[in-house]
Amino acid sequence: MTNTLNPALLASDFDATLNDAARLQQEYRQSTLMPELILLALLRRRDTPAARALAMFESSRGVELEQLERQVHLACANRRDAGGRLGFVTGDGRQVPLSRQSIILIDDALAAAGKQNDMRVDSAHILQMLASDNVSTSGLLRPHGITGRTVADVLATLRPNDPVSGGADAHNHASVEQDNPPRAVYEREELLRTMLNIITQAINRHVILVGPAGVGKRTLAASLGMLIDRGEGPRGIHGFVRIAEAELLDDDLKAMRNGLDRARGGILCLPNLQRFFGGPGKAQFTRSTALIQKTFLGTDPVLIATASDSDWDAKLAGEQTVSEHSQVLRVPEPSISETIEMLIRLRPQLESDYKLQIADEALSLAAGLAKRYLAAMPLPRSAESLLHRSAALVNMSKQTQLAYRPELADGSTLDAEDIMLSASQMTGVPVNKLGEDERLRYASMVEHLKERLIGQDRAVLAVSRAIKTARVGLKEPQRPIGSFLFLGPTGVGKTELARTLASFMFGSESAMLALDMSEFKDEASLNRLLGSPSGYVDSAAGGQLTERVRKQPYLIVLFDEVEKAHPRVMDLLLQMIEEGRLSDGRGRSASFSDTVLILTSNLGSKVLATPVVSEQVRDAAMEQVHTWFRPELLNRLDEIVMFNALAPEDLGAILRLMLRREQDLARERGLQLEFSEAAMQWLQQQNEEPQYGARPLLRIIRRAVRVPLADFLLRANPPGNTTICIDADAAGLTFVTIGADGRQVSLQD
Repeated sequence: MTNTLNPALLASDFDATLNDAARLQQEYRQSTLMPELILLALLRRRDTPAARALAMFESSRGVELEQLERQVHLACANRRDAGGRLGFVTGDGRQVPLSRQSIILIDDALAAAGKQNDMRVDSAHILQMLASDNVSTSGLLRPHGITGRTVADVLATLRPNDPVSGGADAHNHASVEQDNPPRAVYEREELLRTMLNIITQAINRHVILVGPAGVGKRTLAASLGMLIDRGEGPRGIHGFVRIAEAELLDDDLKAMRNGLDRARGGILCLPNLQRFFGGPGKAQFTRSTALIQKTFLGTDPVLIATASDSDWDAKLAGEQTVSEHSQVLRVPEPSISETIEMLIRLRPQLESDYKLQIADEALSLAAGLAKRYLAAMPLPRSAESLLHRSAALVNMSKQTQLAYRPELADGSTLDAEDIMLSASQMTGVPVNKLGEDERLRYASMVEHLKERLIGQDRAVLAVSRAIKTARVGLKEPQRPIGSFLFLGPTGVGKTELARTLASFMFGSESAMLALDMSEFKDEASLNRLLGSPSGYVDSAAGGQLTERVRKQPYLIVLFDEVEKAHPRVMDLLLQMIEEGRLSDGRGRSASFSDTVLILTSNLGSKVLATPVVSEQVRDAAMEQVHTWFRPELLNRLDEIVMFNALAPEDLGAILRLMLRREQDLARERGLQLEFSEAAMQWLQQQNEEPQYGARPLLRIIRRAVRVPLADFLLRANPPGNTTICIDADAAGLTFVTIGADGRQVSLQD
């Protein structure tokens, strides 16, 4: 064998048919891949244009396909055909020699495709050539009335405005490219109604569907294709065509001409319209730009194109032929309930692809978790991605190596637990956080926060009260979940409460964006928050604030020492709190409705340096606050939370909490730390600056505990499960190790 068949010449349906025929070749122990094997594969494959034509022969012309299949089966078993000098490479990399008759068959089909301006051979071309006189299978087909001419007639009956091909596909109800698997379609009625209204106009009938990638713009267009297929489309529209991506990559001009020809009297769908505009170096398909512009000037065919918001603004809104002869239809992200309905439509396809069952609760949980934790992608794409990840994870239980939950190897149901584990893998949020009942969690919110925040009961109560009110829906929908001003001395827990809230509400401390406002003292530095306008350096990178919130809307945003920022920051804060949104330098909107905004300030910290915040202390602190913060901002905050100074017993409790964290760190290294009561008292006595709160305790632990331990680990490299007992005497801390054998050794030795 000297050559192999070029796969670029084959449409996906014929490529799949040849792979089926290659398996049949092994089954029938044939030395070559003969036309009879290809015909048998066509008869058994039900999802091709050829299969639809054969079904038409059966329903309208009385052909008995079962009898034909039996006859072809006998021919496959008994006939022989010499090999030619051409082979076919299967999907698993096996080379199969084509018989001489098969080479003639494919060559004739290529010629027929070329006459129809098709760039690939598909199953319909092959069926037509299998019935022609110069191929051996014609003797099997002719007695049933299947000839080259009758096949052409049936194909024309099936699709009178669009000869079947592997190029631009006049789609039936699935409305997708031929080289992609069919997708479930959920019809968003309001958007469909608006699109139909535009299409039925006499002028400006073309539609540009604009929205973020993944909200279902192409699926919306596909749902229109379904309406047309059911005979429920707009009056005068007779077909729906979408050009296969592979055709555009091969020759965009030829593919576009072919698509426009096929779409006459109907609709041509052009995903990602921006690829055709912008000129050399910016546009992907420049050769067909003029042809598309000319189509926009006319009304037949109608163009339905898609673009993201940024691509519309940057490349298409200024394109006169597009903007003046089309109408923009904004496609928003669907709601969670709409997404669940979409996933229900998608479920049969997923179950077929992964050979499993999907529980109802898995669909609703996937939509909810995707909305909350995968916000970098909009719904429904994020929920679909989570379902695909979960389904693949379930199938891993059948593996022999690195199996997931091997005890479920005989099971085939995707449930809520699988969704949570996949979401945890994709987001880094612990599974136990994802699985907790939110209603019960928020009911005990105060207790949760007090586990980490010591000595600030009034602050915890104030914040919890506002957060719980918002969580049950008693807030304006567009406003943030909560907005707070934290006042108090340094080191008393203002930032720690923000971290604790991030962990409690969103599953991880990483769900907090901390902005040191002393870095935004001048007006020019505000571009770092919002991003530079279009055309400026780094404008594509977005702002530190707006870009992060757009990608991760469930977030704690901490504006630390806000009084040090430029006064214009107050205008931004007012907009965030009142309207719940902020526009970046490129005009894109970021929603703050799912964030918690926390402002910290040292104003009034001197008068608040007392263990008890009385009304007099509060009034004195507020006098200083009013000197800097504008009344309209203060009046819009949910709470002004005042933190008191920490009492000695509070510092002792915080020290114990810090030492537990040290024990957790050591446990990861294989060491067990044990602190005596004398050691903890000695550490607390080293705090000579209690006015600075808990921060000096960190320095004391670092100096008195971590440094000696680090020296010991570098010097001795102790085995796992070594216990280190830390005590104190008159000279300071003492360290004694207890090995697995019970032997005690002092670290100072």
